[in-house]
Amino acid sequence: MIAISRTDTSLFGRWWWTVDRWTLAALFSIAGVGLVLTAAASPAVAQRIGAEPLLFVKKQAMLMGPALMAMLVISLMDLRMVRRMAALGLIGSILLLILTLFVGQEIKGAVRWINLGGFSLQPSEFVKPTFAVVSAWVLSARRLGEDVPGYSISALLYGICCALLLLQPDVGQALVLSAVAFTQFFLAGLPMLLVVVLGLFGLAGLVGAYFTFPHVASRVDRFLDPEAGDSYQVDRAMEAFQSGGFLGRGPGEGVVKNYLPDAHADFIFAVAGEEFGLLLCLVLVALYAFVVLRGFTRVLHDGDLFVMLAASGLLMQFGLQALINMGSSVHLIPTKGMTLPFVSYGGSSLLALAIGMGMLLALTRSRPGAN
Repeated sequence: MIAISRTDTSLFGRWWWTVDRWTLAALFSIAGVGLVLTAAASPAVAQRIGAEPLLFVKKQAMLMGPALMAMLVISLMDLRMVRRMAALGLIGSILLLILTLFVGQEIKGAVRWINLGGFSLQPSEFVKPTFAVVSAWVLSARRLGEDVPGYSISALLYGICCALLLLQPDVGQALVLSAVAFTQFFLAGLPMLLVVVLGLFGLAGLVGAYFTFPHVASRVDRFLDPEAGDSYQVDRAMEAFQSGGFLGRGPGEGVVKNYLPDAHADFIFAVAGEEFGLLLCLVLVALYAFVVLRGFTRVLHDGDLFVMLAASGLLMQFGLQALINMGSSVHLIPTKGMTLPFVSYGGSSLLALAIGMGMLLALTRSRPGAN
């Protein structure tokens, strides 16, 4: 094993002694679990569609390496480079969201995917991390006395992104984006009266989504009353958790993947519960909680307002996305097609999360004199 001296002033040496290695290890652990679960869940899905059994495993493995490498490269960046990359990424993501509405692929009544050179891309995944950083940038500039209408710019960017997401429609992604924006406005010092008003607007938006989007109403109705409609996937997922018990039935011994259409994606947590038991599920929950709580611990006392706001937005997105996926699988909330970070199959989600966590690692690096 190569020892790295604290006096090493090379780029890698400075990175190694300033990056949060515990968070890095947790993220790599989650990614490792993700590859194992993809190998367990996806062959049955591939066979049902007449594809090679290892198709999804190979694709995920081929994407995981470049995604993790991108995360490491981004974590080397300084704050200025992170801001610039996020700004360019947000502009590109908004343009792709607009383009998706005209030339995107319609899947299950929603237009969320665009084909770029043979690769299906979901632009909404990239809006979330880039918006979090750009919003933090303008909000922090406003609070630090610069002549920048931070609240107005952030609200405008949020309105544009949220409107484009709802036009697809993708209520779940809009919900996550709203949570990021609300968290950053609160931490940036928005007057409490306006915080309450925004909270009420958020509740009104949820009620409005129920009456505006039939698929949202259907999922809420099925959650409140399982007899109101088809609850096949949730029922099979709950049976999988019960069958798995504490230690699981064993790798490859699960049967839920033979019946769930999204066993390798939205319901991969159910496969984990059946084959590896409650134990692995708790380990996954602990890893996600560790990343989020450690991140907040490092940044809430940071002297740089931009770092605090940007990292808090990225952590909110990461944690809420994991919570929504796992909560849907165990029937704690209505079902929502959202990936489990670094675990569910999906190239766009994997790459976007790697970019977001790379920026988080860059933001939370130790900086002498930052406090």
